[in-house]
Amino acid sequence: MSSSTQPPTTLQIIPAAQLASHTFIKPTKCINEGHHVPHFLTSKAYTDIGKFILQLNHSLCPRNQPSSPIPRTFPLVPGSPSSTPSILALQQLLSDIEALVEQAPPDPGPRRFGNISFRKWYALVEAHLDSFLEKGMLGKALAVKGADGTTAKDEVSAYLMGAFGSAQRLDYGTGHELSFVAFVGCLWKLGFFKDGKDGDIEREIVLNVIEPYLRVIRTLILKYTLEPAGSHGVWGLDDHSFIPYILGSAQFTRPITNDTDPMPLEGSVKGSPKPGDVTKPTVVEDLRQSNMYFSAIGFINDVKNGPFWEHSPILFDISGIRDGWGKINKGMVKMFNAEVLSKFPVVQHFPFGSLFSWDTDPSAPIPAQSVHMTNQPMMSGPASTAAPPPPSASGTAAPWAQATRMPPPPGPGIPYSRMPPGPSSGSLASRQSRGEAPGSGSTAAQIAVTKAPWARE
Repeated sequence: MSSSTQPPTTLQIIPAAQLASHTFIKPTKCINEGHHVPHFLTSKAYTDIGKFILQLNHSLCPRNQPSSPIPRTFPLVPGSPSSTPSILALQQLLSDIEALVEQAPPDPGPRRFGNISFRKWYALVEAHLDSFLEKGMLGKALAVKGADGTTAKDEVSAYLMGAFGSAQRLDYGTGHELSFVAFVGCLWKLGFFKDGKDGDIEREIVLNVIEPYLRVIRTLILKYTLEPAGSHGVWGLDDHSFIPYILGSAQFTRPITNDTDPMPLEGSVKGSPKPGDVTKPTVVEDLRQSNMYFSAIGFINDVKNGPFWEHSPILFDISGIRDGWGKINKGMVKMFNAEVLSKFPVVQHFPFGSLFSWDTDPSAPIPAQSVHMTNQPMMSGPASTAAPPPPSASGTAAPWAQATRMPPPPGPGIPYSRMPPGPSSGSLASRQSRGEAPGSGSTAAQIAVTKAPWARE
């Protein structure tokens, strides 16, 4: 999945006349072993996820205005009321879900990992889910019955429940975030957002639904000390999220003139902050209320101590990109495909139904064999009826995806785009002064030879 020189296509809405004959399916797990990931990369679900994310991404790109020299930008405006009924319905849903936190206060007992009261909160959400999804226009949209009597709610609710972390593992990660994107994508396919104007409604989905969802998640993480799910440790982009880095960088890209223009692949809108400003706490605090990228950085600062380059070296590396926020946005899209959609530990829990289907997309080229594809883990368990891995071939996994292959690991000859700003208690220089050998597994030693995987172009 990568930014394209063509404007993104829109996720298709199921015509109202076809909904009555549509067969809804309660989503089920299909990715049971590592070799199922290549099939996922040729599935209709993969294509539709990519279309929807790129559609939302494109909507946030600044626009030139014929009547003004100042481009139109789309910042976050916390607390700004929406007049769109579909958006208001989802805001109410998120508010109802978050309110259940008051009925499940954190357990005061000693613990090593997440707070066990998260399980009580999760059970409360499950118990109230039907009533939440049966309210107002949301209930009307999800009450549609398919040909066999299964309702849209039966299918869509699985994605919503998968969007708030794991009650079993007491964790939250990018796979759960992906589930919420799928939940909203299901509603899009059902025509739930037809009350909004094209372009504007996508922006409202991001600014007034996805960002509020992320705020709920951050509340849960802080309240119940949820563990990162499948974290790469210090070498992950972020312990919990990825989507705000894609959409937040889009808010600062070079402006386009028409809605049909492709997403800029480099450059920034005039007046945007420098990428390096993510290392400045005062700037981050100032911008976290208006930009999703800086909002995510601000949350990292809330929960982590120490130098930014030590606890978030990949984000620090990215902050040295000199080709503007368009380049960062392009890279974030590619990295999302490689680190989220192509990783077995992340997508193994994603369920498939009729709206995000496991069926093969007939227009999807066979994914190329790569380091990513040949190093997927295996799981023991019952044999799956899923399709076997496709043969090696050149090309991409979908028309909009140019980065299904995991970039090769960096070698010692690759220069780092930003050097750490001086020694600290954990820096390479300070360890050498204590007699520790370079490359002994330290963060700083790795920083000297490591780059963001997409920052080489």
